[in-house]
Amino acid sequence: MKISVIGCGYLGAVHAATLASMGHTVVGIDVDPRKVAQLSSGAAPFHEPGLDELLRDGLATGRLRFSTDPAGAKAAQVHFLCVGTPQEKTSDAADLTFLVSASEALLPHLAAGAVVVGKSTVPVGTVDMLRGVLAPRPDVLVGWNPEFLRQGTAVKDSLVPDRLVYGVEGGRTAAFNRDTGAPLGVTAALDAVYEPLLRAGIPRLVCNFATAELIKSAANAYLATKVSFINAVAELCDAAGADVSELGEAMGLDPRIGSRYLHAGLGFGGGCLPKDIRSFRTQAAALGVPAVEDWMGLVDSVNLDQRARTVGLAAAMCGGSLAGRSITVLGASFKPDTDDIRDSPALDVADRLAAAGAHVTVTDPKAVNHAWRRYPGLRFEVSTRRALQDSELVLLLTEWDEYRQLCPAATGRLVRRRAVLDARNVLDAAAWQADGWTVRGLGTSAAVMAAAAAG
Repeated sequence: MKISVIGCGYLGAVHAATLASMGHTVVGIDVDPRKVAQLSSGAAPFHEPGLDELLRDGLATGRLRFSTDPAGAKAAQVHFLCVGTPQEKTSDAADLTFLVSASEALLPHLAAGAVVVGKSTVPVGTVDMLRGVLAPRPDVLVGWNPEFLRQGTAVKDSLVPDRLVYGVEGGRTAAFNRDTGAPLGVTAALDAVYEPLLRAGIPRLVCNFATAELIKSAANAYLATKVSFINAVAELCDAAGADVSELGEAMGLDPRIGSRYLHAGLGFGGGCLPKDIRSFRTQAAALGVPAVEDWMGLVDSVNLDQRARTVGLAAAMCGGSLAGRSITVLGASFKPDTDDIRDSPALDVADRLAAAGAHVTVTDPKAVNHAWRRYPGLRFEVSTRRALQDSELVLLLTEWDEYRQLCPAATGRLVRRRAVLDARNVLDAAAWQADGWTVRGLGTSAAVMAAAAAG
């Protein structure tokens, strides 16, 4: 099939490259000429494992190209809207400006009977609004196909997704021929797009527009709830002298609960979970569902409180004052295996430490170049070794593998004072303590101190 992907950020670039790898002819359209030029050279403008190889393969076969001209999409049979829907600057609602602009730019170039499918995370009612934009073309079909990508594993999530969701007018009952069971309209078009995935047994759910619009936000709200729950319990563990890591492990063995997202630490950030739970809260308020509105507010509050708790614990480890202390922060990206610093808990904590008078040096394997532009008041080092030199306190804030694997003895020879705050609870505390380090975590501090005293 001939397909266009409108918007070539994290979602669009990965989606375009994946579709080309399935054998489709794909054009990616974006308004940023620098981004288009970089993608056209076979290099992603952000770090995402495996994406550069997928881009180069698609470009080499001729099945993939990128352009700034919306007219490049005119021959496509299916158009995917993959533009960003960030949080509004003046509220917690999602900003749909880019989605509307993309639809308006695409409108003059739609072929007869084309299918326009949204993938962006949006509030309920977005499809109806976009159908108004596309009203001059009543022959065009509209659908919604929410994305479920995770940064750092986005290529894998696209090639082997957990599920495919189609939002179509009339929902499941209107998606298939009543006599033959054959898919109709948007469902038939998306089945053709995802034929290799369906043949491989990937589950497909067909639903109405409202359900498709809610699914991604509801999923993210649930994941965020699990993270904030275990982080709230971590504070309880610190107060009680318990170990949240062991508690979470025991809880996760219950098949009704599962172990995913039950790892206590600094909390979540990035461009999805924070803005999605805030949008979800806004939607709940607009629809008159206060239970969800209040719930999401609490989840957000617990998550942000983890950052203040981390700064407070760092101050305690420095004798009560951060002023003048040399502190190394390991990690700038909001999670490992990405260079994305949007709503990064690590950088928020680093900035708070600096505001309290600490001399902060931040290092990260991939995100330093992005971070120093956003936080000019912080000192950045690409080299972990240089960042650790003469440090009085080390904070592990993003759980990159290279930080997990640091040797306590070798690290100890670099720092001025052997003290580490493991805000992701990923280090072997016993091994570090055996080498003379003071180790603290979130939800494990009391247990760690008790173990050290017993030893």
